[in-house]
Amino acid sequence: MHSFGNPTRAIAAVLAVLVLASCGTRGERGLSGDSFGDSLDHSPSEEGYYYQLITLPVPDGVELEVGGLDVLPDGRPAVATRRGEVWLVDGAYDSDPQPDYRLFAQGLHEPLGLLWKDGSFYSAQRGELTRMQDANGDDRADVYETVYAWPLTGNYHEYSFGPLALKNGNLFVSLNLGWFGRGGSEAKWRGWALEITPEGEATPLAAGFRSPAGIGITSSGDVFYGENQGDWIGSGWISHIEKGDFLGHPASLRWSDEPESPLRLAESDVPDTGDPMFRARETVPELKLPAVWFPHTVMGISTSAIIEDATGGDFGPFAGQLLVGDQGHSKLMRVFLERINGAYQGAVFPFYEGFSSGILRTAWGADNSLFVGQTSRGWAATGKEPFALERLVWTGKTPFEMKAIRSAVDGFEVEFTMPVDPASLLGDSTFVVTSFTYKYHSTYGSPAINVQPLKVTVNGLSDDDTTVKLAVEGLRAGYIHEFRLGDVRSVEGVPLLHDQAFYTLNSIRDGASVVGSGPGSSASSPEQAAAGDGNAGERAARRPVEMPPSWGGEVDHRVEIRTEPGLRFDVSAFDVRPGSRVALTFVNDDDMSHNLVVTAVGAADEVVAAAIDLGIRGQGLGYVPEGGGAAESVLYHTALLEPEASETLYFEAPSVAGQYPFVCTFPGHGVTMRGVMTVR
Repeated sequence: MHSFGNPTRAIAAVLAVLVLASCGTRGERGLSGDSFGDSLDHSPSEEGYYYQLITLPVPDGVELEVGGLDVLPDGRPAVATRRGEVWLVDGAYDSDPQPDYRLFAQGLHEPLGLLWKDGSFYSAQRGELTRMQDANGDDRADVYETVYAWPLTGNYHEYSFGPLALKNGNLFVSLNLGWFGRGGSEAKWRGWALEITPEGEATPLAAGFRSPAGIGITSSGDVFYGENQGDWIGSGWISHIEKGDFLGHPASLRWSDEPESPLRLAESDVPDTGDPMFRARETVPELKLPAVWFPHTVMGISTSAIIEDATGGDFGPFAGQLLVGDQGHSKLMRVFLERINGAYQGAVFPFYEGFSSGILRTAWGADNSLFVGQTSRGWAATGKEPFALERLVWTGKTPFEMKAIRSAVDGFEVEFTMPVDPASLLGDSTFVVTSFTYKYHSTYGSPAINVQPLKVTVNGLSDDDTTVKLAVEGLRAGYIHEFRLGDVRSVEGVPLLHDQAFYTLNSIRDGASVVGSGPGSSASSPEQAAAGDGNAGERAARRPVEMPPSWGGEVDHRVEIRTEPGLRFDVSAFDVRPGSRVALTFVNDDDMSHNLVVTAVGAADEVVAAAIDLGIRGQGLGYVPEGGGAAESVLYHTALLEPEASETLYFEAPSVAGQYPFVCTFPGHGVTMRGVMTVR
């Protein structure tokens, strides 16, 4: 525990500037001889100043769509690709790498995991857990052995992930639901996690998974998985898995009456009311609450790789925390966890973005750098490359960051990586905390609901000036608490590298039963507030879903646009006459939410950026900016459409000739989901 002085000390006193200890440079254990100094082409306000991203070139003809990644005892990375190959990589640690790729195995069915264990590789293919052995030591698989097989329907969404090596010597795999316009478990154990012995005996562990693409295990043996937004899943999260847990999606419960099932819960037992998840748990005690929510679009859109920083400080000041990837936003986030009343909860922070493709897998190198395996085929990402293998290396410089957020009886403790300047804590808006949550229902995703700003008081500073104690009025267990700390500075005047975080408060430290209590428990959601404010008329004009009576049922142009794989519209361009009557129908036959927004000439990028800046309000507003600025460049837009939904807009084309972009403004989609309406 931190020692706190007089609470007024952090408010009224300005202390002498402390001399910081030198950050030093990386130790000698690295294999690459990397040298980092001020010559790096980054400023201290950029992530690249603290972590260097090194891309490993891939030979022509090798489609390295990374589905699995591990590092051999000799330090070589091994990569399983979604195209069914396993490659061994030599020369990966060079500062200017020109690695050599050696084909170890081929012919697998979309492996989405790779593990080196006891002299063999293990990988989860679509329909089985496979063991691969090199019997003669020539770096080529001689034996392919089925450890355990599970049934398939052939549905494209039936992905299989893993394995992880459990502490007891067994293996862990997780199985996606299929997609039939909604998540469905048409093949046995779809939506479950399985524990499999090396001899091939399988036991179902937990149910309720939708798309558990990211799985990871800590040094203590705790297994976590990352979930992705969808039906029943309001936003992404990571959750701790224990035997007998129900993780939230009811479709898998069709198998709960099987003799091996650790659950006796039926689909009909799960309420579809739209109440928050913690309310549903009052009637379904088996329901496991997420340990940490990842607010959708703000902290990514498709949670993936989970790995513990077990480097002992060789990767920076966050040892023991989790690094979590996001496939759609091509970035890594950082998670601090603590146990309160016997269960995990904690905070997620931004960490590093700008990877070349969509992150799916990570693995620690022999020098405690982080290998990051990436792919975007079918799952488009902000990183524009179709695939990539990259290495993230700490430069030895320590960023000024929120290191941890801990729950306290009456608020939170925020720990920083460096001593804080007490004078920077004086502002009324230095610590802005807002609580909110999501609906738990069969609908695809959820807006942020019950949004409530909270009153925050700085209540103390630790003796070493690294930890601030905050008293927060209106704490609500079961809610996510957003932190914005834009004004905090270090004693050297350095601003935070990242000033936003989200803490999932499942339980308050003293164990008091205060679920949903505090002022504003019934606060309106952004979508509810939008329905009654002064911008309603403006929104209706920009979303004209009824044909004007003056048209007499006649239109000049009928255009239908659909989605296609890879986050794209199936129509990239169409022409209309100036002032003509247009009926534009958007059909979302994808398995994720989309909208279609027509913008002024040249305004697509501005509108997409403004949609991202909406933050937690975005989904409730359909990711369409409102008010001034970029909102004035939005001509027409659909609602945010769930999968299998459609909507038609009726509007008169602009009278001025030009190229008017249309785009999906859902964060991360606007990079590729674009087209042009040309007025001729």
